[in-house]
Amino acid sequence: MGGFVQSRRGVIGMAGAGLGALAGGPLIGAAFAAEPLDPDIVVHNAKVYTVDDRAPRAEAFAIKGDRFVAVGSSADMKALAGPKTRIVDAQQATVVPGFIDCHVHARGTVLLYEVLVQNPFDIEFVTIASIVEKLRAKAAKLPAGEWVEGYFFDDTKVKDKRIINRFDLDKVSTEHPVVLRHRGGHTAFFNSKALAMAGITRDTPDPAGGTFDKDAKGELDGRVTDRAIGVVTKVGTRPQYSEQETLRRECDGLAHISKEFVRYGLTGVHHQGGNLYALQQVRARGDLRHRVSFETSGAILEAMIANGIATGFGDEWIRLGATSEHSADGSFSERTMAISTPYKGVTPEYKGNITETQDVLDAWVEKVHRAGIQVNCHANGDVAIASVLTAYERAQKAFPRADARPKITHCTLMTPDLIRRIKALGAIPAAFTTYAYYNPDKFGFYGEEMMSRSMAFRSFIDAGITACAGSDFSPGPFAPLTGLQGMVTRTGWNGETWGANQRVSVAEALKIYTLNGAYASREETIKGSITPVKLADYVVLADDPHTIAQDKIREIKILRTVTGGNTVYEA
Repeated sequence: MGGFVQSRRGVIGMAGAGLGALAGGPLIGAAFAAEPLDPDIVVHNAKVYTVDDRAPRAEAFAIKGDRFVAVGSSADMKALAGPKTRIVDAQQATVVPGFIDCHVHARGTVLLYEVLVQNPFDIEFVTIASIVEKLRAKAAKLPAGEWVEGYFFDDTKVKDKRIINRFDLDKVSTEHPVVLRHRGGHTAFFNSKALAMAGITRDTPDPAGGTFDKDAKGELDGRVTDRAIGVVTKVGTRPQYSEQETLRRECDGLAHISKEFVRYGLTGVHHQGGNLYALQQVRARGDLRHRVSFETSGAILEAMIANGIATGFGDEWIRLGATSEHSADGSFSERTMAISTPYKGVTPEYKGNITETQDVLDAWVEKVHRAGIQVNCHANGDVAIASVLTAYERAQKAFPRADARPKITHCTLMTPDLIRRIKALGAIPAAFTTYAYYNPDKFGFYGEEMMSRSMAFRSFIDAGITACAGSDFSPGPFAPLTGLQGMVTRTGWNGETWGANQRVSVAEALKIYTLNGAYASREETIKGSITPVKLADYVVLADDPHTIAQDKIREIKILRTVTGGNTVYEA
């Protein structure tokens, strides 16, 4: 488990990748059983949770190259060691497979270069004055008329206990357009200058799939939602960088966020788009510490379709996965998702934003599905989820494909009929995980009845649906242990419990975060569990989430993160 150097050795013989028993003891990859294993590393004296039903618990495992080659007792694993094997005493630490997050916006450039008004990784309460101060400092450094932008705003974590408005942002500048972006990504807050530059007045009609919000007097309050945001942000000027400088920034941002991922125990992440070339450059320079399922749209997706490139193209480090989330509605955390009943206390009556018509959605889904590419749509509310399932069902009927595994990102508000349809399709929900702990201050907008049907991991499991973890960073923190605690307890930072009927066990949550994540990208045969012949991706924990008090799971220290047998983070 030495220093960070990506293994460049070839894949060890995978023929006969089943498991064999050695003298009735450990599990050994059949490809390795015919000759002495001579592993590079043996880790023993550990509490190993393999997430492999054939041998769910173990004391030790052996690694050769970038693969697990055997799992079993400490005695059995040490007996496999050769003269060059490094033997590591885990001192009874808990070892689990590397965590996999199936929905992340990996915008490391934002973390490195932009104004962050709140903590991206955990809960932080701030004042409106502190936000204004940070943005004003940024404005002082910019040429007149250039955008001032702030990120990671969370409207329910403001000490003032009120929503920020355009008049607050006018204190930042009356000469610059100013935008404060909600970390949820579906609402933004603008100053008067920005709205004026875009020609938005109190009489401007809302575009389809978005709103220009107003206060009680009918005046613009600065809050803009979903499809309306682009109407404002398209005006004004922003810094321009050379092609070379843009690539440098993208590479540095990706290297930075990769370090953050492994610091929290993530060895696999489904990236929502980004700069694919920069990602390859980061890997080439040795700074990619996690594995990437690259989910794309736009020009790359069209090129895949045009050139017959299906989901799965690539290797164990960077692989083309599903599409990036094709949006069907708004946000759960920002209360713009499309639901079948009106939002409480909102006048005029409001049921959220549908961002794609059914006919357009149907056509897009069928085109992608026919190309052999795993379809992925963003749908939070029950209305949007129904629309997405209709598109999936129609595409499958028009062009049947076995085991297509269409993905539904978020898939938040469930009904029994939606559960039935998801199961029938073999669709994969990538539901919020960290939200249960991080966002209880938003659940009251929906009420207990809706929350008992939201982030419905218990319902998914009971129906035999393979759901995976989707933190949705930036909207939610990506710390897997925070996700595990929230899924197990359904209790938030403020002590409130919502939707306790959707609780899952620690073992179930761990499977969702590991093996199910691998299944979601069609990689369950090579990762997601501590199993011989699979990639040696694992995390060493200072305590056992199965036995520690459940409200302390998120506090467990990550001692080490290992990708492909190489330590990529060590506390």
